[in-house]
Amino acid sequence: MTTDAEAQPLAYVQETLLKKRKNNDEWAIKRRERVEARKQRNKDDLNHAIEKPEQFVQEYRDKELDLGRMKPRLRFRKTSHVDLKSKLLFVIRIQGSNDMHPKTRKILKLLRLTHIFSGVFVKANEATLKRLLYVEPFVTYGYPNMKNMKELIYKKSCGIIDKHRVPLTDNIVIEQALGKYGIICLEDTVHEINGVGPHFKEVTSFLFPFKLKKPERLNQMKKKQFKDGGDSGNHEDHINELIDKLN
Repeated sequence: MTTDAEAQPLAYVQETLLKKRKNNDEWAIKRRERVEARKQRNKDDLNHAIEKPEQFVQEYRDKELDLGRMKPRLRFRKTSHVDLKSKLLFVIRIQGSNDMHPKTRKILKLLRLTHIFSGVFVKANEATLKRLLYVEPFVTYGYPNMKNMKELIYKKSCGIIDKHRVPLTDNIVIEQALGKYGIICLEDTVHEINGVGPHFKEVTSFLFPFKLKKPERLNQMKKKQFKDGGDSGNHEDHINELIDKLN
């Protein structure tokens, strides 16, 4: 014998209504997750804001420390271009700008080393060597051999035309920019740089700083001098080993 409750048929619910209920449940879950995520972001931002004054103080101290170390380098280490084995140097920037004094940044800009792991050919004169002493913890340099110099110029060279970076895939570009100096092709460019010729400045100013590959041990590049076991300063002929890795 069945009861009245058992005899009653189950209420029919339309499939569209079931889908709507399911969608509403899913929407409520997603909304709850978004609210929680927003609360967490606000909490993280608040913590970050609290830390900022300390970070500013530390950054200021690091920059002043950079300036403080710069002065004794200039006072006690008088490097002369006469002491160098070559008039030609290849300079690579190996450090970022987190703890860099504005004066250091300005000198790196004069050297055209505005980005980490960019490189330029420079003439070893008194003015250049003084600049390198200023920024020594942030750069490394040395004497590039003919093989590496050719590979850099043939594989990575770009010219500056109307403030734009143009790959030197056509000698016409070189002739248009440097033809008045008798330099009309890549081979002429190599010869002028290798011999530190009379138009070295015009040629190197025309060339865009070389973009090099980041090394595997990027975070281990040390500001200590190369001769003391670090990575900065004069690598002399050993710069070619580094160029091979970054080219």
